[in-house]
Amino acid sequence: MASIFDWIAAARPKTLGAAIAPVVVGCALAAKISGKFDWSLALCTLGSCGALQIATNFFNDALDSLKGADTHARIGPRRITASGAASAKAVNIAAWLMLAVATLLALPLFEARGLPILFIGLPSLYFCFGYTGGPMPLAYRGLGELFVILFFGFVAVTGAAFVQTGEWYEAAVVAGFQIGCLSTVLIAINNLRDVEEDRQTGKKTLAVRLGVGFARVEIVTLVLAAHAAGVYWFQQGWPRAFTLPLITLPIGLFVAWRVIIEPPSRGHNRLLAMSGAQLLAFAGLMCWAIVKAKDVMP
Repeated sequence: MASIFDWIAAARPKTLGAAIAPVVVGCALAAKISGKFDWSLALCTLGSCGALQIATNFFNDALDSLKGADTHARIGPRRITASGAASAKAVNIAAWLMLAVATLLALPLFEARGLPILFIGLPSLYFCFGYTGGPMPLAYRGLGELFVILFFGFVAVTGAAFVQTGEWYEAAVVAGFQIGCLSTVLIAINNLRDVEEDRQTGKKTLAVRLGVGFARVEIVTLVLAAHAAGVYWFQQGWPRAFTLPLITLPIGLFVAWRVIIEPPSRGHNRLLAMSGAQLLAFAGLMCWAIVKAKDVMP
């Protein structure tokens, strides 16, 4: 029988920064630009996004095991279903419960902002399952990275800002790209680490389709692109929103260097944790710079 620690591990805490970072950045942008901030809406947004992330991880755990993508040869962290600690049925039920939590927390957002929340929410709910399951599972078609940069980048940041103000901001799109790139680093490292197992089990990630060399270039490019896009903040008169997050660049460069020189192995689990830490630090420093900016963006 699975312990509470097994369930916590199944939620994959190292990846939860991908749900936290975009919401925090979107809320900070909205508060600075509009001068308004609603704590209740912010907490509901954060809770709903976190529940969606956990649901995605649970579905991935259960469905990968059922499809044979997680085996005893796995070099990534222990999976609750594949290890036999919990049944696929139990993990699937837990995933659906997390979707229910996400939906309940989204009700105040719908009440505040109306149909746009529905247009954002319904695809988000579906792709928590559709990432690994359904007629065209994204993770098995090499579309996992696209899903992450879209939903945990653009949609999450712009959506969080919209919830606060009812407005869509160009700055949120740029921030969404930056956060999306660093969030995508997490899945790219995961896919690089598991490339051999995925190749043997028919899970056609980009690392499997295009090779280890591509996966390494992808990770380096995502790290650099996230910081390079910060030039936008200089142009808008918020230079610290570019310079402060640069403090985290050495972490990204170290991760990039290690994935280049180190063959896919258990060592990538440490790099995954470091990338998650960089994402949160990057988002925190960006928020600090935005909130402390002297002028409101024109």
